[in-house]
Amino acid sequence: MTTPAAIYLQDAHPIREGMEFAKYAEAKGFDAVWQADSRLVRDAVVPMAAFAAVTDTIKIGSGVVDCWTRNPARLASTFSTLDDLAPGRVILGIGAWWDPLAGKVGIHRDRPLRVMREVVTVVRALLHNETVTFDGDYVHLDGVELDYVYQDRRPKDVPIYIGATGMKMMELAGEIADGVVLNYLVSPEYNQRAIEALQIGLDRSGRKLADINRPQLVVCSVHEDRQTALDMARLMVTQYLGQQPHIMKASGVPQSLLDSVGEVLTWPATHEQVVAASKLVPDEIVDMLTASGTPAEARGRVSHYIRNGCTCPILYPLGDVHAMIDAFSGWTASV
Repeated sequence: MTTPAAIYLQDAHPIREGMEFAKYAEAKGFDAVWQADSRLVRDAVVPMAAFAAVTDTIKIGSGVVDCWTRNPARLASTFSTLDDLAPGRVILGIGAWWDPLAGKVGIHRDRPLRVMREVVTVVRALLHNETVTFDGDYVHLDGVELDYVYQDRRPKDVPIYIGATGMKMMELAGEIADGVVLNYLVSPEYNQRAIEALQIGLDRSGRKLADINRPQLVVCSVHEDRQTALDMARLMVTQYLGQQPHIMKASGVPQSLLDSVGEVLTWPATHEQVVAASKLVPDEIVDMLTASGTPAEARGRVSHYIRNGCTCPILYPLGDVHAMIDAFSGWTASV
């Protein structure tokens, strides 16, 4: 039995090129294509609509949008609109964003667990065609509904996945979400702790681990030459070591390395700074945090994530995207 795989697109490729990747992934049997709100470079919704318009069966997920910058009523109407374009194929992946970017645009990420609970609760109710009055700490709606006039008034089949890194957010995902998007650039061993936290939330909601989908972002660098694959991944690992150290720390990266890289990178980092800092990052860190190497080696590393709780790898391609899709077309994880 083959193992499902998905592809993750951010802002490294023109949108029209991403549309071709989505079509190719669908033709090769991929389960989904996920698009991020990437920093302040690319919005997720526009490319999601583009991918949906040129495909027929592949799921289209946001991996992820944040819970702060879109009013929850508008968030619901946006994903209802995407469902009009691709009925039953759209997934709302939502996360709590990150600093320093959030702070730089005036977002104070106070009480993210409370905010996430309120946003997910309200957006789900709106998508289920309910009229919502809600007076929370963050969300305030007064008799709001998705007021369809020229289309069928029907519940929208848009599952909500929480993108979680911290253990408390993981618990919340287990309690209230339809799925959880496990983060990338984490070690497979990190997953073990994440699944334990997820189970705590599942216990609160009376569900089992098998009841919740657990796709995971996995940076994937495939090349016939192992060292070339590692070198392609090293720049991305370096950027995240400097700009999202909370993810790296959760994965067990030594604080000394985080400090050293942080001394080189500013915000936002230049390409030259990333290249300079990458010389500090050893192969074993790249190997720990990514699925890099020959096609067989990359499949082996992705299998390690699946053995540790991932249900579907969302592969973030570095290098030749078609080659990576080919490497995971019709594959079976070694578990």
